[in-house]
Parts: sequence; structure tokens; C-alpha cells
Amino acid sequence: MEHSALRAEFVAAIGADAVLDDPVSLRSYECDGLTGFRVVPEFVLLPTDTAQVAAAVAICARHTVPFVARGAGTCLSGGSLPVAEGVVISLQKLRSVLEIDVENRRAVVQPGVTNLDVSKAVAEYGLYFAPDPSSQQVCTIGGNVAENSGGAHCLKYGFTVHHIHEVQVVLPDGAVTTLGAPSPHQPGYDLLGAFVGSEGTLGIVTRITVKLLATPTAVRTLVADFPSVEQAGDTVTGMIASGIVPAAVEMMDALALEAVEASVQAGYSLDTAAALLVELDGPPAEVATQFAEIEQLCKDNGTTKLVIAPTPEARAAMWKGRKAAFAAVGRISPNYFVQDGVVPRTRLAEALVRISEMADEAGLRVANVFHAGDGNLHPLVLYSEQAGEHDRAEHLSTAIAELCVDLGGSLSGEHGIGTDKACSMPRQYSDVDLATMTLLRKAFDPDEICNPGKLLPTPRLCGDRPGPHRAHPLEAAGIIERI
Repeated sequence: MEHSALRAEFVAAIGADAVLDDPVSLRSYECDGLTGFRVVPEFVLLPTDTAQVAAAVAICARHTVPFVARGAGTCLSGGSLPVAEGVVISLQKLRSVLEIDVENRRAVVQPGVTNLDVSKAVAEYGLYFAPDPSSQQVCTIGGNVAENSGGAHCLKYGFTVHHIHEVQVVLPDGAVTTLGAPSPHQPGYDLLGAFVGSEGTLGIVTRITVKLLATPTAVRTLVADFPSVEQAGDTVTGMIASGIVPAAVEMMDALALEAVEASVQAGYSLDTAAALLVELDGPPAEVATQFAEIEQLCKDNGTTKLVIAPTPEARAAMWKGRKAAFAAVGRISPNYFVQDGVVPRTRLAEALVRISEMADEAGLRVANVFHAGDGNLHPLVLYSEQAGEHDRAEHLSTAIAELCVDLGGSLSGEHGIGTDKACSMPRQYSDVDLATMTLLRKAFDPDEICNPGKLLPTPRLCGDRPGPHRAHPLEAAGIIERI
């Protein structure tokens, strides 16, 4: 459809101020947190409520124009990468906390509300929202729902899907529906479970009912240094094997510690191979008993230094260092790729050793900072664009993700597949698995206009349109074969 005619429809539906198509504004939306992939959209839309989102999507559906929902743009897998000649529907203006239900421990929020602001809004009632991605100060609840985000405390409290009661969704044809319900037990197919983590490929969420938890009565935190990543990994395995489930167990290697200390001076050691950040919360007596067991486990596995946070301020400083790790790495490398593959806890040490070997083979450095408790690795592959290391780094990053699958794990723990790892999905899933996922996706979006090219594999260099494989004309004519 001609640009001016499509623009006129969008303006009539949501207002001229909500339709951006000037080159400077469009460039601001050309990528998300995975900056290596960039695409300039044709329009960026800024709706202010569900009705405007639905109107915008209905126009896209009527003209088969691809669209991509976007929150804060912090996705690290290219999940909100625009589509050329497509539309970005930004949800940044839908950022209100609509309702707080203290008695039932839930809140209703719009998708543009940041993760941390949910907890701030309910703190006076002794409540909080448990999922806590490292980017929680800026990442939005809508994005958390799309990626099924977790964070440091997911070991004990689970992921976003475990803390969502209900979502209001604009489907790819512009219809508005509700998935889930205030009551946690509903008959029928779990469409809410299918939607959370679908990476924006099934529709756009415009209202979310989240579950709230009571603030723990006791919290204790320590940082333990180890002379090797293997010993740190063995300590994590020992904790879980003993029946203790900490609120969080984070690990950082020497390179990550160097970057963090240069950035925020969190008090981490610079003369250690690895450090564990461990936190327990719950009833005071239980926390005290389990904390003593964890201290002993650290000593049994050769800790060289153990620091216990004496005050809430000291604990906050420890966490500030961990949550600043990704940004801090920018101090020691001009560019890096971030992965988030998952391995079984018992294979943590093996995975880290193999990653180190792969990095040496590629002539690159890898900093490791990750959720050790559930085996969710976050290796950062450092490289210099000026030194021509981009392709090597991208190849290594992909190889690390696929290594996780080979070790019995997964391509992604919380960042999503997006554009970055879509072509690696056949490493984890069979053709039948992927075909079943495609059937679900097409049931919601038969025209394949809702965040196309993400999650499911699409050849990236052959010129195919986003979506499942389509036969090349020569293949259809029987002249060539697909292998």
C-alpha cells in the first residue's frame, strides 16, 4: 500500500502525534539490545490505550503489513527488531499501574510499566513482584511477558509465567481477548501459558494481572571467592543436592569481576578465578540454619574469601555489582555478544571449561556472569569491530548456545530466541516439534504479520520471506532438490 495512504489511516485511528515516519525518529527504533542487527521500519506508532493498539493492528491486518510490538527495547536476542517496510507499535505510553488488590495479592498494570516500578508501587503494603531481570529498572512488564523473563531470583520463585494471572491481548487481526483469569485454576487449554514467552509472535499484550508476594521477613547474602570456576560450580551443585534452594545463586568469573569493579566498585575481589553471590530469604530461623550450611559448603569446596553482607546497604552494593555486569563489560571491550543458554547444574563446570577452550580456539575473550542456581549461563563474547572480529565473535556466540543444547540444556533461559538464535532451533527441536509450533503460531496469525522472522527458523541469507520454508520455484518445478 502506498505510504501516504497508510499513514492517513494510522493518523485517523490514533492521531498525527502518534505516527512517526521521519528518518531521525525511525532510526531510534532500528534495533533493540542486540545492536548487531538493525532494520529501519516504515512507521513507528505510539498508541495510548488498548483501543488504539487494536485499531493500529486492524489496519496492519487489513493491508497485510507486518508489525512488531516494542517496549523498552532491552531485548538481547533481536526479538523486537523491526521489519523493513513494516510497523513498530511502541507500548511506552501504556505505563500505568491500574489497580492494586492487596487482599488477593495482585496488581493490574499496563505493558509499559517497568519491572521494578511494580514492586515500588506495592512496597508500602509489604508486597513485591518476584521476577527481577538485571535490567528491571528499565525493562517493561510487557517485554517480560513476551520473553518469559526470570532474573536472579528465578531459582526459588520461578519465571514470569509463574507470576501472571491474566493478560488482555490484541490478536493479529485486531480483535481483543483475555487469556487466563483472576483464579489460577481454569479448565481448557492453557493459552496464557502459550502466550507468555511467545516473543510477541501471537499478539500484543495491553494489560497484565500480576501475582504479588509478601516481602521476606529475613534476607542474608554472601559473596564467596574460589580459586577455580569448577570449585564454584561444585559448590552450587552441593547446595541444591543438600536440599537447600537459595533465593539466588549468581556466579562471575575473573573477567566479569574485573569489569564490574572498574565500573561500580562493588567490593569484589580482583585476585580470584570466580565468585559466587548467594542469597537466602524466608523465616529467620530457617534462613539462619541454611545459611550456616552454605557457609560450610563454601569452605568445603575451597573458598578463599567469604564476605557476609552486614547491612541492607552492603547487600544492595553486592547486587549492584552483579546487576551492572553487562553494562560494565563495555569498559573492557568496545563490542560484545550476550548469550543465555542453559545447562544442567551438574554440567556447569564442564560447560565453562569448554567455553574457555572454544574462546581460546577463536582467539577471543569470554566473560561469564550467570544464574548458577538454574544453570542459566550468560557468556559475553568480547570483540573489536575495528579488528575485524565480528564474524568470529558471532560464530563463537552461536556455537556456545548450541553447546548448551549438546550438554542436555537449552538455547535460551530468558532472553528469548528472537532473530539471533532462530536458525539454531533445529539443534534443539525436531522437524515435528517445529511444525507443531508453526501450527500454533499460524492459528493466531495466519498471515504471518505479527513479529515475523522471530523465534522459528527462517533462512537469513537466501531472500525468503519471514515464516516457514517455502519451496523455491526451481524446487517446485523438480529442477533442484532441497537438502
